[in-house]
Amino acid sequence: MQLHVGSYRNHITEIFRRFGPDMGADIPIASEFTKNLKPLLNRFGNDSRLTLILFGLDESPYARELAPLAGHYPSIKLGPPWWFHDSLNGIRRYFDQVIETAGIYNTAGFNDDTRAFPSIPARHDLWRRAACDWVAGLMVRHIVDETAAQQMVTALAYDLAKSAYKLNHYINE
Repeated sequence: MQLHVGSYRNHITEIFRRFGPDMGADIPIASEFTKNLKPLLNRFGNDSRLTLILFGLDESPYARELAPLAGHYPSIKLGPPWWFHDSLNGIRRYFDQVIETAGIYNTAGFNDDTRAFPSIPARHDLWRRAACDWVAGLMVRHIVDETAAQQMVTALAYDLAKSAYKLNHYINE
């Protein structure tokens, strides 16, 4: 299950009238996860059959809510930064705010559901480069060694998305 939270759709009425729904003018809004997900997580948060991938368009809950929830509940994975934040600085902020508490392995790595199909290779390349840059920072500060760094970037670039979306199951059949 995926939840994409935090967008006020079709904010500019004239664009909506001229071009129809979901054609832009979408604005991030504040989102709340902890209280709103409590009933679901109390019931299924520790159930290994559920994978709940959370995406937030509002960056403010990353460190305050999303990372602690993903660090606690095995069913939760954090989706990558998206929409306004799948940029170099947005990805860096995501790593800085999420990984220390949630850990790398409680994220879904990078996936892309853009309708701008030609942008997909560039977006994945940016994610890989930002991930390598962030992990290299850990390595030069002697927080991780080269072997761990290689494992981390492989996970961030490939393994985590494959695992989060259970693609191993389909590939091995």
